[in-house]
Amino acid sequence: MPDSLPIPLTAPLSRAQETALINLVRRAARAEIMPRFRNLGHADISAKSSAQDLVTEADHAAEAMLARGVQRMLPHALVVGEEAVAGRAALRDEIAAAELAVVIDPLDGTWNFAHGLPLFGVIVAITRFGRPVFGLLYDPVIDDWIVAREGERTHLARTGGAERPLRMGGGGALRDLSGFIHLYLLPEDKRAAMAAALPEFARTSMLRCSCHEYRTLAQGGMDFCLSGVLNPWDHAAGVLACRQAGGVARLMDGRDYDAGVTEGYLLTAPDEDSWQRLRDRFAFLLE
Repeated sequence: MPDSLPIPLTAPLSRAQETALINLVRRAARAEIMPRFRNLGHADISAKSSAQDLVTEADHAAEAMLARGVQRMLPHALVVGEEAVAGRAALRDEIAAAELAVVIDPLDGTWNFAHGLPLFGVIVAITRFGRPVFGLLYDPVIDDWIVAREGERTHLARTGGAERPLRMGGGGALRDLSGFIHLYLLPEDKRAAMAAALPEFARTSMLRCSCHEYRTLAQGGMDFCLSGVLNPWDHAAGVLACRQAGGVARLMDGRDYDAGVTEGYLLTAPDEDSWQRLRDRFAFLLE
């Protein structure tokens, strides 16, 4: 990745709006997420598509606060929240056609949150006709955030601290790579072949939280991520963050990622050579 990146003609947010958005996310976390952490009753947790796909009162309350604030800030934008889509699936299809869309995951890693594990986050992405142009990956526990802007280096920031530019790992041979593989989210007929491939890597894992998986990738802590579930609230911000940290992120069939894509396998890697090696090893998924 070159040190000097092309600057987009128009940024989706001014710096003042960006600061306001970050502060909105932090306020929503303080008001609606953290007070409920490890304080949920059984009635506050319910399942959506399966017993592993949970939603809590914190998800609903945080999304409502974020959606109201974003709509006031960007009145002409399409605002799409994960829980809103759960109630009206067609809303997701509007992202690709929207000149400006704000995609919100109000509480990513809900399973972790509901089970008292402090590994969850808030994700906000801004897209133009489905293409990510701004991404925010916020950790409510530590109160720091990763910001990705089109045309600039991804950086990590916190209140009172200097911004730190980020770069993905150095890549290498398969045996030297560590990555996130969402094994149990793959089609059942592909899982055995994928499980057989796992020992070929230095390490594989799954955090049940896209926010922290992409944060780890952008900081060089892991090398790659393979996902077959393409919810835009999980991936749009993280794809941009990894690309602007020097990485490669696209569909295994060669298509560029955008938030309108609903099917395929998204592969993120630190460089083109590593991406190609990983793609070749995982080619059985496309058969």
